[in-house]
Amino acid sequence: MTSTRPGPEWLNDAVLYQIYPQTFADSDGDGIGDFAGITEHLDHLAWLGVDTVWLNPCFESPFRDAGYDVTDYLTPAPRYGTTEDLAALVEAARRRGVRVLLDLVAGHTSDRHPWFRASAEDPSDHRYIWSDRPVEGFVASPGGRAGWYRPNFFDCQPALNFGYARENPDEPWRSPVDAEGPRANRAALRAIMAHWLGLGVSGFRVDMASSLVKDDPGFVETGKLWTELRDWLDRDHPQAALFAEWGDPAAAVAAGFHADFFLQFGGADHGLPLRSLWNNNAGTVKETWKQGPCYFEAEGRGTPRLFLDAWRSAAELTEGAGHIALPTANHDFSRLATGPRTADQLAPAFALLMTWPTLPAVYYGDEIGMRYVPGLPDVEGSVLGRSYNRAGSRTPMQWAPGPNAGFSAAPAERLYLPVDQAPDRPDVATQRADPTSLLHTVRRLIALRRAHPGLGARGSVEVVHAGYPLVYTRAGRYLVVVNPRREPAAVAAEAVPGGGAHRVRPLDAQGVRPDGDGGLRADGFSYGVFELG
Repeated sequence: MTSTRPGPEWLNDAVLYQIYPQTFADSDGDGIGDFAGITEHLDHLAWLGVDTVWLNPCFESPFRDAGYDVTDYLTPAPRYGTTEDLAALVEAARRRGVRVLLDLVAGHTSDRHPWFRASAEDPSDHRYIWSDRPVEGFVASPGGRAGWYRPNFFDCQPALNFGYARENPDEPWRSPVDAEGPRANRAALRAIMAHWLGLGVSGFRVDMASSLVKDDPGFVETGKLWTELRDWLDRDHPQAALFAEWGDPAAAVAAGFHADFFLQFGGADHGLPLRSLWNNNAGTVKETWKQGPCYFEAEGRGTPRLFLDAWRSAAELTEGAGHIALPTANHDFSRLATGPRTADQLAPAFALLMTWPTLPAVYYGDEIGMRYVPGLPDVEGSVLGRSYNRAGSRTPMQWAPGPNAGFSAAPAERLYLPVDQAPDRPDVATQRADPTSLLHTVRRLIALRRAHPGLGARGSVEVVHAGYPLVYTRAGRYLVVVNPRREPAAVAAEAVPGGGAHRVRPLDAQGVRPDGDGGLRADGFSYGVFELG
């Protein structure tokens, strides 16, 4: 199903940065971030080395799910600014070499969207999935139309009708994928994308990308839908990129996407590959998750093998067709600095992120070690379960010391979410002034990746040791050592390619050094990137 035409060249070296617009920067003092605030801080992103920004949904919405409940796909939410403000942001980013991706909520709308309100009054409308009798999981009609509709996530998010892959005469609500309603929705999806591409955005991250066609074994019909859109992009917008929220890169790329993320869910292992790296069960934790200690923990009880095996499988299936993106976190998942894992332990994580053959994706604030803040109230649907509160990963960006951490001039009680109250909370200004800070480490690693293409998404990789430390070579030319535990670790001389450590040249190292016998010694929470002699 995948398009055989190559994606845009810029994507091969992209370094992504995710912005939750509600809490990135507030320019007008209302306590909520906005387009102008993002524009004012683009220099930070350019200085850091980021070249692609993804914004969480910024369209008109009642915000019962943080903007993932859209009422108008063609109009920004007034709290963020106008269409002109967004266009100005995109243009200002372009001048700095930064592309902007929008979050496209393709599978559902708000129940306040004009489409749904009309459908709830008109039995002949098939834009949504309606049943004339109660069905498990369906929701009673809020309008004059008798019946029940199918939600896609929360009840306030009715699923758009893209059809069912399998029909069933006992379930007449199962429209075929080529019925009137699904055809109208596919046309609307293309029109929405064309509108924003015409205003200069560089593509989209698609929310719940696998959810459009229902009861679709193997995602065959879903793949046809996205491949049709991908072929249109390749033809009419060849520099645009399409990222999936699928959590299964092999499936998403086969379905036509340029790239997909390893996520906390998705795939045959239900997100275990990413969680086996970062999840220490102290932040957003789904009660059904079953896993042992993660690899990036101080006690050193984890293993990188779950991630390595999943990456290897996905890389083989996506080679030459698309990319795998590896995030530090996201708006639905714990930050790197969560629970006992503190900012001073994060440098090895960024070393892996910036030297592994994936597209690195930095969640806003992780570059300074912002922490997951526990115990926050439910804001715009952030709480999904007893131990799954997404608000902790959505707190205001910490730009400077002082009131509200430089995020907003509003009174503290008016902020979208409280600023982290920890007395030692990190901030951009302080770390910019400290060349030994995590922020400078992340900047150096991004620059190193750009200066040495063999460290990027396309260079080969060979794992030398899959334990503590993790040791691998890139492009047959570089040696990377990552030790995320508290205790030191060693690399024996025979494990150092090229004749031992006396023949390697450090490019960027924190706590990794030759041991005098041809091997390497890695201090706790250390990393090293070396060029082989």
